[in-house]
Amino acid sequence: GSVKAGKMPEGEKMRQCKPEEEQQQKEEEREGLIEFYNSYQELFQFFCSNTTIHGAIRLVCSKKNKMKTAFWSVLFFLTFGLMYWQFGILYREYFSYPVNLNLNLNSDRLTFPAVTLCTLNPYRYSAIRKQLDKLDQITHQTLLDLYDYNMSLPQRDWSTSSTQRRSSRSLLHHVQRHPLQRQKRDNLVNLPENSPSVDKNDWKIGFVLCNENNDCFHQAYSSGVDAVREWYSFHYINILAQVPDAKALDESDFENFIYACRFNEATCDKANYTHFHHPLYGNCYTFNDNSSSVWTSSMPGINNGLSLVVRTEQNDFIPLLSTVTGARVMVHDQNEPAFMDDGGFNVRPGMETSISMRKETTVRLGGSYSDCTEDGSDVPVQNLYSSRYTEQVCIRSCFQLNMVERCGCAYYFYPLPGGAEYCDYTKHKAWGYCYYKLLAEFKADVLGCFHKCRKPCKMTEYQLSAGYSHWPSAVSEDWVFYMLSQQNKYNITSKRNGVAKVNIFFKEWNYKTNGESPAFTVVTLLSQLGNQWSLWFGSSVLSVMELAELVLDFIAITFILAFRWFRSRQKLSPPIPPANSQDNAAFQDEAPALSAPHHFTVEAVVTTLPPYNSLQPRGPSRDGEEGHE
Repeated sequence: GSVKAGKMPEGEKMRQCKPEEEQQQKEEEREGLIEFYNSYQELFQFFCSNTTIHGAIRLVCSKKNKMKTAFWSVLFFLTFGLMYWQFGILYREYFSYPVNLNLNLNSDRLTFPAVTLCTLNPYRYSAIRKQLDKLDQITHQTLLDLYDYNMSLPQRDWSTSSTQRRSSRSLLHHVQRHPLQRQKRDNLVNLPENSPSVDKNDWKIGFVLCNENNDCFHQAYSSGVDAVREWYSFHYINILAQVPDAKALDESDFENFIYACRFNEATCDKANYTHFHHPLYGNCYTFNDNSSSVWTSSMPGINNGLSLVVRTEQNDFIPLLSTVTGARVMVHDQNEPAFMDDGGFNVRPGMETSISMRKETTVRLGGSYSDCTEDGSDVPVQNLYSSRYTEQVCIRSCFQLNMVERCGCAYYFYPLPGGAEYCDYTKHKAWGYCYYKLLAEFKADVLGCFHKCRKPCKMTEYQLSAGYSHWPSAVSEDWVFYMLSQQNKYNITSKRNGVAKVNIFFKEWNYKTNGESPAFTVVTLLSQLGNQWSLWFGSSVLSVMELAELVLDFIAITFILAFRWFRSRQKLSPPIPPANSQDNAAFQDEAPALSAPHHFTVEAVVTTLPPYNSLQPRGPSRDGEEGHE
């Protein structure tokens, strides 16, 4: 018998392959739980078909219509661009740190502020009396030469010792080095001095300040009054700076300046004020400056404040420094110096000045919201004042420190830094030139003091309004002056211009607080971002998470495809054989081919043999078959 091999029918073959395909499909499904998508197209189609972002499904549903697909793609990405443009605006606003201004009105017992009152005229102190008298003589002669004005001088004892005569000669020498002189105006420079077209009013007056190199600075004024006062003040400061002990100028005469003092219907005493000397405003007295118990005001009104009767008559003062009469008053917070030039105002003699106050507190946000400072510790300027930080304290300290650094001495109007001394032209001959040059740079902010000194984050101000009335009245002035002469030994020489009355009180019980709060917080930012997201896509936070998942899957597929490409490149590139080993390499290349097992698929078709009897010939066909064989 014989066994023949044949082909398996197709149906049988499909039945045998089907279990294998199902097994392979199950294995692929199990692997799909941990594998990513096979392509970017598959990832994008899955995202668009299943995301909750509006409009994304249209990119898949209309993929058979290229026109719609292009339209929805452009619309989708244009919407994304507009949304992120709005996001950029919101982020820019957030990082600009805007603030809201909160206004609060509070009602409570109010702390009464500090009040500083000055005589408005510098006093002729005994420690420098002789030098001031000599300066007056020099000024008298200068005005006579320049303006033909014979200034009257008080009669004084001109007999001096040898030491005082030497001091007078020294003063005359320095005054002659800085004389007061006239100068032609710019449009009259080429005209001769004796020209008939040149009038005295066509001249500017000033003085010249030079340094050691004869580099001069012309300090000129259009007003002769201002020029004389500035020139006299310059020499007056030099005289004050020569006094070794500042306490020698402390000649306070409180009773002869302030005749009456009452607060909240109670009499004031010496424990309620402190005294200091100002070069131009004379003797100054500060009430309620934390030297004793601080005054509080529980009720508004003129009867619940500070009431003062002051003497405004000038006696033994310096008329060339101050050309007004009266007193100067300033209201300021405790622990703040009184800068009379900035916030003070004058009290008119023969008048009752009623000053009503309203307290206003401002609290700013620090850090990124504003360029303010809490206590000045982060400001690169040393505080020379024995008070808390204020912007004006910092600015004056900055100028004084630059003055010491550039000119080698300190300006007399400001506190003295450690290790420095006040400017005096007997020791520092060119300090005037240096000072005026530095002052010009300071006003132009070349020194940078206005940028270095920042506003405090918390400050208290007092809004003032004043009213005036004649005091005492014509019908009451006789008995008022009589009582003053009996009680205060007031010698009446000028009734109307001799005294003045000052009332300082709170206008109302309420005080205003201006506070700041962040206008754009993190919560506000998230809310605005959510509004924009909902406007353009009608989605929620979970939609944002879906988008984040899409980005992560995109990054993961990129890494997987890059890794596969790298592996395929390694398989395609043949290994580099080592040197002098061609035979071994050939043997190694053939060995796997010899040793590798070959798998064959053998399909055997077995047929059943016929029975033995069937092999016998059947009739006539037998011969034919045999003949064929």
